[in-house]
Amino acid sequence: FAHLATVGPDGAPQVTPVWVDYDGTSIRFNTAKGRVKVRNLARNPRVALAIQDPDNPYRYVQIRGRVVEATEQGADAHIDALAKKYLGQDRYPFRQPGEVRILYKVRPERVQGM
Repeated sequence: FAHLATVGPDGAPQVTPVWVDYDGTSIRFNTAKGRVKVRNLARNPRVALAIQDPDNPYRYVQIRGRVVEATEQGADAHIDALAKKYLGQDRYPFRQPGEVRILYKVRPERVQGM
């Protein structure tokens, strides 16, 4: 898991746990249309992600960057791949009827580890 921070309309951070993967150049995450982070990212593409080592909670990496792409294309397949990674299931089990997924790509600008 990662914790994703976006910037709300009042400038305050909004933090949400998300599933993530890396495609070699971008950190990718996925969400449903209509969520708070979708509205925040439409206004301001800056994000921070904190990813904790599941075996050592004192070890983590923090990534700051910008969303460089948001697309519905391939988003359903991506959330299914994340369900396989995180749950061991072939399909995302929490999909709601009529839900539209969005795949986001973040270009890292600063990476810090501990």
